[in-house]
Amino acid sequence: MSNATLTRHPAQPAAVGGLDLARRFARSARVTDSWVTSNDHLDTWLAEQHRANRFSVTPIPFSGLRGWRFRPGTGNLTHDSGRFFSIEGLHVRTDFEGGGDWSQPIINQPEIGILGLLVKEFDGVPHFLMQAKMEPGNVNTIQLSPTVQATRSNYTGVHGGRPIDYLEFFTDRSRAAVLVDVLQSEQGSWFLRKRNRNMVVETTGEVPEHPDFRWLTLGQIHRLLQRDNVINMDARTVLSCIPRLPDGDGTGDDPDRYRAALRASLSPSVWALHTDAHILHWLTDLKSRHEMVQRQDGLDTVKGWHRDDHQIAHESGRYFRVIATEVHADNREVPAWTQPLVQPVERGVSAFLTRPIGGVTHLLVHARAEAGSRDVVELAPTVQLQPGNYAGLPPERVPRYREEALRPDPARLRYDTVQSEEGGRFYHAENRSMIIDVGEGFPLETPPEFCWMTPRQMSALLRHSYYVSIQARSLFAGLLSLA
Repeated sequence: MSNATLTRHPAQPAAVGGLDLARRFARSARVTDSWVTSNDHLDTWLAEQHRANRFSVTPIPFSGLRGWRFRPGTGNLTHDSGRFFSIEGLHVRTDFEGGGDWSQPIINQPEIGILGLLVKEFDGVPHFLMQAKMEPGNVNTIQLSPTVQATRSNYTGVHGGRPIDYLEFFTDRSRAAVLVDVLQSEQGSWFLRKRNRNMVVETTGEVPEHPDFRWLTLGQIHRLLQRDNVINMDARTVLSCIPRLPDGDGTGDDPDRYRAALRASLSPSVWALHTDAHILHWLTDLKSRHEMVQRQDGLDTVKGWHRDDHQIAHESGRYFRVIATEVHADNREVPAWTQPLVQPVERGVSAFLTRPIGGVTHLLVHARAEAGSRDVVELAPTVQLQPGNYAGLPPERVPRYREEALRPDPARLRYDTVQSEEGGRFYHAENRSMIIDVGEGFPLETPPEFCWMTPRQMSALLRHSYYVSIQARSLFAGLLSLA
């Protein structure tokens, strides 16, 4: 199928209830400072959170892990409770994008966690309850997380610590109305078929105060998304699932033409290069014609990976390593524990290329297969890679559009931040996150694994499970912050 025919396709109408909700969130996005939590207070509070709490994360040998052990016969690294997660071996074979087979360590965490944002209106403006949360893998220890960010093992009390704050608003339907509730995947390169429940719920009742939480508007959160490593990945994925709609025609009097065009592209009446049906057909066709065969096995069977007292690492020095850590955190449900973490060997790059097509902003998305994917492929950013993994490879094995992402024209960068992966499982894992406006002269014709789509179409897909990868959702939250 060719992606290059410029044909005007009207958007499909949205449900009235969805439009009302999107308008309310648009109102929150326009409020960039709030009397509930002013920006000055917010910055002071975040600085105080770093000063007031004692945190330490120290790499240790595997022999120092408490409650974790390598199992005889398989070599899998598991917890004595049988809960939380395990590090296992995975053998993969696929015929997608040239095909290949390999084996690697992978995190197996079959339980479904909750990533939830609590909403409450103040003076008619929706505010979101954000948590200053310590995660052992965060480069700066504390980042802003959703109201609730918990695995099932945690919120059912397997860790033996104190209860999860505000969990009742997400588990008791009498406490809050559900606005968003969708299962979404996690990092397919490091997790085996992992998914979490992304939720937004709203209450009109009283919400008890807590020193580690603050109410913010969507506009304030967008401001923080322009900073490095402030809004964590779990918050970004939930934020990406919130329905959006511009006020009026979306353009207003903003002199920034890119932002104005981006807002207009979120309108339910905007046309697109491809119909929604075409995009679903393209993605379903790729999933149906290709295979991803995954075979779980013992960690001892993984070829090319070696374990010593301090790490499990690839013999080439590429990809990632598995390490053990000792953690102390005063404000967590459990104040001290040990656990394994996955540590990438270098900072990654994640980029969406965008361009106007017929005056409407479009994203270039990549249907990407990863080792732990549930359904062969999901929609990913145009470029998603660790540069060193491809050093010295022939051109046919280098990811498409790599040069545009590794050497972007500074004048065309619309969003450029460093954002962390999830700090509960990954140690100092960061990506340079970019939105690059490649302009009208950039080719419309694409390889078969790529497709142009509007932000409105991306937002519509995020109401459903397993279409859009977590890396794309994270970067899409950054794109929406520009609008």
